[in-house]
This record gives sequence, structure tokens and C-alpha cells, in this order.
Amino acid sequence: MTNNKHYYAVIMAGGIGTRFWPISTSTYPKQFHDVLGVGQSLIQRTFERINDLVPSKNILIATNKNYEDLVLQQLPKVNKNQLLLEPVIKNTAPCILYAALKIYNQNPDGVLLVAPSDHWIDNENEFIKNIKTSFDACAEKDILMTLGIQPDTPNTGYGYIQFEKETSEIKKVSNFTEKPNLQTAENFLESGDYLWNAGIFVWSAKSIINAFKKYLPKMVAILDDGNNVYNTDFEDDFIKNNYTKCESISIDFGIMEKANNVHVLPVDFGWSDLGTWGSLHNKLEKDETNNAVVGANTIFRNANGNMVRTQSGKKVVIQGLSDFIIIEKDDVLLICPKKDEQDIKQISATVKATFGDEFV
Repeated sequence: MTNNKHYYAVIMAGGIGTRFWPISTSTYPKQFHDVLGVGQSLIQRTFERINDLVPSKNILIATNKNYEDLVLQQLPKVNKNQLLLEPVIKNTAPCILYAALKIYNQNPDGVLLVAPSDHWIDNENEFIKNIKTSFDACAEKDILMTLGIQPDTPNTGYGYIQFEKETSEIKKVSNFTEKPNLQTAENFLESGDYLWNAGIFVWSAKSIINAFKKYLPKMVAILDDGNNVYNTDFEDDFIKNNYTKCESISIDFGIMEKANNVHVLPVDFGWSDLGTWGSLHNKLEKDETNNAVVGANTIFRNANGNMVRTQSGKKVVIQGLSDFIIIEKDDVLLICPKKDEQDIKQISATVKATFGDEFV
């Protein structure tokens, strides 16, 4: 294996995943579920994938303090000092700075991958090759890198990265665009110089800390006390006392859209953000009438394009439904047209108001 003592990773695992309700809830969110029925939760699969390149002791998990026990239970190779426990949800920039300061304190030559815990990747060998390429580039140069997914449809649910057309494998980023309308997305695809923004980043600890000093100096003043508090017994108390003072801002808005040393590696490793039941339907195997099933024993009669997930072995008969999401968890059943799946976040809020917190 490569000499990887300088390789680190931060797995972002603090989200609630409300668009995956009722499976994903605030007490047991999506990343801790085996949503594809493969025998591993999403965070377990993400950890094992990254562990092929990064030593397990160098993989940090950024999550909400409420999920501490879940993380330690599902990831036996991780110990408590690898957890970055956010006392409050503050978007991605504060926890990335926290991780970078902790890593830099331990290893000033560290390069780190930042990746979501709940994405799916088909070709894991290609993913590792791409991360190794990015690590090498960031170890040599003062650059901030992101991985850009080759788009195959004009998807309006993703952000887009425009890159400068050049012959080198790693391209300089010229522009970021938040979720565009359909016409704009179609134009992006036609132009050939746009990629989907997957929220997967690589940089050296030194480079990202310098970027924070330049673009978010107040956050650095809050989290970098100059007393080498990280990786000591005082770290937890320091974070509890100071993290809440940080601005709630994403790494994209706070750093990536402002910095002039941002580069992208175009990649194609079979990526899905698994953000919705519809995206899960796209990823799963389907029957001859395009129905996808996890858990249930099903009979479909004049029914096609449905996404069905129930407890294991539940016998389900569906007649006359097309393009529906049918999800059972314990004593909750959701039946919703796929075209309305963006409403699930609002549906879960209505459930909370009507039936109580324990169902969301």
C-alpha cells in the first residue's frame, strides 16, 4: 500500500435526511440505514470505501452529538477521539475548519478528503484512484480541489461546476452555479464544460486553513485559540463553549465560490447522492415493469415504476398504481406519487405536528 501516513478523511454524518422519511428520522437518520438492502448502512459502506486508501485511525466522523452512540456502534474501527461532535448544526464550513485544525495539529503535512456519509458509488476502485490523484496534487500545490461528476442528464437538483477547458487532467474552476432551471441545465450539458457538484473535496490542512483565514477570519478566531487545544482533554469543552459562536455557512458559499485556487477533477465512478426515494429507485434493480423493491415480497398487477420498501418479508400486493413511493416503517406507512417526492420534507413536518416527535 502507498505510504499514506499523511492521508486523512472527514466523513460528514450529521444530516437528518428528511426527504427519506419515514425510514430516516431525527433519532435514526438515513446514513445509518441499509437503504439499498446490501447488508451495510450507507456510513459503513462509505467508511470501508475510504479505508481502502486512508488508515482507519485517520478517518474522522463529523456528526451531531446525538449520533455519537450510533457512529461508535456501526463503525467499530473508530474510537471516540475520531468523532467531531457538533453541539449545534452549523452547516459544513465550521465542522470542516474544526477537522482541518485538529488534523493540522496532529500532522502539518496532512491532506484530507471531505465526503458525505450517505452517497453511493458503484466503481469504488475508480473512486480510490481519483482520490489518490487529488491527494498527490494537493500535497504538491496550494490548491482546493473538488470532484466533479460527469453529468448524464440535465438534472436541476444538483449544483454545477464550470471548468476551464485545458488539456491537464485537473481543471481550474471558473464558476459555480446553484441548482439551475431546466433550460440552463440543458445548456450546461450541451457546452461540455460543466460537471455536477458532488460535495466531495480534497485539500491539504494547511491550504484550507489559509483559505479560512482569508475568507472567514472570524470563524478562525473562534475555533483556533492558539493553545493547541486539539487532540487534548480540553478539546471537547473548547468546542462546546465556542462552536455555537460560529456563523452557519456552507463551505461552498464561505470558501469555494470566493477562492481563486479552486480546481476540479472530472470523475465518472457511478455516483448517486441518494437524496430522495426517486434517486434510490433509479439505483436499484427493477423488474420488467420498472418496479423497485427492498424488503417486501410483492405482487404487482397493472402497476409499474413504483418504489416499494417494507419490513423484511412483508407480503404486498399493488394493483393499478404507477410511479408511486410506498414505504413502511414500524407503524408508519407513506404512499406518495414520485412526482411529488419533494413534498416529503413538508409531509414529515405535518406528521410531527399531528402525531408527535417520535414519528420523525
